[in-house]
Order: sequence, then C-alpha cells, then structure tokens
Amino acid sequence: MEHEKIIKKIEDFIREKAGGMNGVVLGISGGIDSTVVAWLAVRALGKDKMFGILMPYGTQDTRDAMKVVELLGIQHQVINIKPFADAIAKDAMFFDDKIALGNLMARIRMSLLYGAANTMKRLVIGTGNKSELEIGYFTKYGDGGVDFEPIGGLYKTEVWQIAEYLGVPTHLIVKEPSAGLYNGQTDEEEIGFNYHIIDKILKGEIGDIPTEHVNKINKMRQSAQHKLAMPPSLKLEVMK
Repeated sequence: MEHEKIIKKIEDFIREKAGGMNGVVLGISGGIDSTVVAWLAVRALGKDKMFGILMPYGTQDTRDAMKVVELLGIQHQVINIKPFADAIAKDAMFFDDKIALGNLMARIRMSLLYGAANTMKRLVIGTGNKSELEIGYFTKYGDGGVDFEPIGGLYKTEVWQIAEYLGVPTHLIVKEPSAGLYNGQTDEEEIGFNYHIIDKILKGEIGDIPTEHVNKINKMRQSAQHKLAMPPSLKLEVMK
C-alpha cells in the first residue's frame, strides 16, 4: 500500500464531502479507527473544522480519547450516555441483553452526533473500515448512521498501517479493538476471528484457512447486505 498516495486520496475525499459545510463532527473513542479519522480530518480541514464528542457509558475510560483530542488540539465535549441509555432501558422491555443495550448505546451516540452537526451546520464523519462494513459489524442507524466513511476503503489491518505511518502513538495502535459497548467487550472476541484472518478471507487470500472459517465470514458478509443499502421501497404506478 502506497501510504502517502492513499492518505492524499482520503484527505481529498474528506474535503470534497465536507465542502460547503462548517466542518465535521466525530465521535472519538480512543480506538484506532476514530483516531485515524480524526488525524486525517484535521490534516484535510484543519483543527478548527473538527469537533469531537467523547461518549462514555458511565465510568468507561476516556484517557485514550482525551489523548487524541489533546494531541490534535481540537474542540471537544464529553457526554456520559449512561443516564440516557439507562432511562430508556428501564422504561422499555427490549434491552435486557448486552447486545440490545449495546445497539441502543450506539444509536444514542449517533443522535448526539447529529444533534451537534445540525446545530453547528456540519457533517457527521464516520469511522467504519472496510473489514467491519463488509461483514456488518456495526449497528444499523448507530455507528453506521453517518454522512460519509473516509476509511471505508481500508481493511482493518491497513488502518493500523496508516496509523503507524501518520505517527499515531503506538499504544493506540496496539490496544485491543473494542466498540466500548460493555465492560470487557472486544471486537475480535465478539466476531470470533482476529482481523488478520478476517482481512485475508475478505481479500480472497484463504490459503490454509479452515473452510468453516471462510464459510462463516462469507455468511456474515451475505447477512450484512441489508445494512449497506437504502431500505427497499415499493414501486407503484402513479395513481390517476
């Protein structure tokens, strides 16, 4: 991968999509995806056109996210989403398991990002990478609810490479990927594979990877199609 060439294309894409607006709003978790997007957006637009929102649930650790906003010098706000999520979960019957609650949290975060974007006349910039988008590892209308995805063409393993090239602090690159949906949650454990295997399968580099692994990823890929398309709409003849 020609890092500088790829970075330039992403920066041009960000400038094109954010053109005419006051800037972008980004949910910053301290994970590698939001960190790389923050880095690239600041390079493309300047720090004054980036607003970061840190949205922990309760006592979730925000030190890495704070490190990112400090290093980049961007304006930010910290909003604890626990009161919102707990209030909804308490009065509804649909959020008893951790996956359902995690999806609720992702959708609350999306709502806050769009609230800020509407007020500031900015766009919500996404953090989805190609690996997760292809297998549907995101919440529909949650972290998938964005205006554009600048790293959507990069596999997760490539995001790590770009991060290293950009000079992102090493501890942010090597930390275990997590969506921060509940304590102890990790992406690779939840998916069932590490990203190196996922990316090889998605690229067709299956080699000696067990067939059952390939089949499982392909099944996830197929099941994700509804997340990647606009909702189907019934086409009718114009009524006369």
